Amino acid sequence: MRRALSYTVVGLAVLIWRMWPGLTSIRLPDFPHGYYSNGEWSTHCKVIKHDETFNYCEDAIFWDHLDRSGKLKDRQVLISCDPGRKQWNTVMGPLLDPKPHGGLWVYSPGKGKGKESKPKRLSLKGYPKGHDFHPLGMDIFPSHNGNASNLFVVNHARQRTFVEQFSLAPHEPTEAVWIRTLDSTYFVSPNNIALTSPTSFYVTNDHLMTRRLPKPFGNVLPIMESLLTLPLTWVSHITVNENAKTKSMIVEHAFAAFGIPFSNGIAISPNGKHVAVSSSSLSKVYFYTRDPENNKLTFTHAVPLPFSPDNLMFDDEGILIASGHPHFISLVAVGANKTDAVAPSWVASISPREQLGGKAALSQEYDTLAPVSASTKVRAVPSHEVETLFQSNGSFFSTSATGLRDSKTGALYVTGLYEEGLLVCAP
Repeated sequence: MRRALSYTVVGLAVLIWRMWPGLTSIRLPDFPHGYYSNGEWSTHCKVIKHDETFNYCEDAIFWDHLDRSGKLKDRQVLISCDPGRKQWNTVMGPLLDPKPHGGLWVYSPGKGKGKESKPKRLSLKGYPKGHDFHPLGMDIFPSHNGNASNLFVVNHARQRTFVEQFSLAPHEPTEAVWIRTLDSTYFVSPNNIALTSPTSFYVTNDHLMTRRLPKPFGNVLPIMESLLTLPLTWVSHITVNENAKTKSMIVEHAFAAFGIPFSNGIAISPNGKHVAVSSSSLSKVYFYTRDPENNKLTFTHAVPLPFSPDNLMFDDEGILIASGHPHFISLVAVGANKTDAVAPSWVASISPREQLGGKAALSQEYDTLAPVSASTKVRAVPSHEVETLFQSNGSFFSTSATGLRDSKTGALYVTGLYEEGLLVCAP
């Protein structure tokens, strides 16, 4: 009896310890209306809007145009949006109506003062009729000397989740030519993509037990998997056949990383030697070293964050930009369409420390300029330093999902999972 009681106490202690990041996010901090680290938010930040279809945007990526020598000559922002997300969300639910389709957009930042471009929706040339399109994570290979780029997009369709391949050319930047639909038994719950070549990529699978399971399992098991922070998800590396007409579309599949609770965003550093994966339920980012020869990953560090990280993106300097949700209850309320509900936003940079120091010499006072400091939520770690770039209580910009920082211009771009438009902040 005593042994059973001891095992129970130890089990509960371990469970509470693992669930602690989620438990600490129950209380809603006193976030500001807005905060931007590089200037007054009210004058340096604006929300770019278009129409009702440019809403509920989940992912954003840079589409780089390189010249013959490999030098950057232009950079555009691609955005995936799904205005029907509150009716069809295979990650959080519900699964009510898959008919309203999402879309892809391109935004070209203005080249000077007074020049503000508008986002433009991409036409999906050749896309199969009757094939749902609910885009989530995506990635695109840079265009070299005007050549077309391969674009891969996670599609949470009604039957199952696929990966769609498109071709996008600089001379037709608003026309995505559909190439093929990738399907695999390994695509249990694909969420985000990071390309390793024009025809290969890492893909995260955010749940083992998904919303697509029959009731009541689909309503209960995914939530339990998240709340209990069960390490059941993984990262795969996929290589596809360059010949799009062949039946054997996927040439090779390999498991790159196992044992991640709710693996969500993924990003590769500019030098290709490091990979970051967000664990949404643990509120951490896992860092790996990558072998470019075989795409194998080796775990190195885990960095705790003061929010549940969604998507990730390295900037040109190799600093990771993470965006996410600091108050899960508010996020659920917004997704459930509760009256007047808003959810806060938090975007932060994660920078490698120049020299790794011991814990004793590590100051726990950091991120001191932010209205709600990360240091009030999580302890500093020797490997990386966290700094807040943007905060909002949701009244200005809500449900931050992706943060991009252009090191060339200093501009910060943020998408909102249940928000209208695209947030752009410039120094």
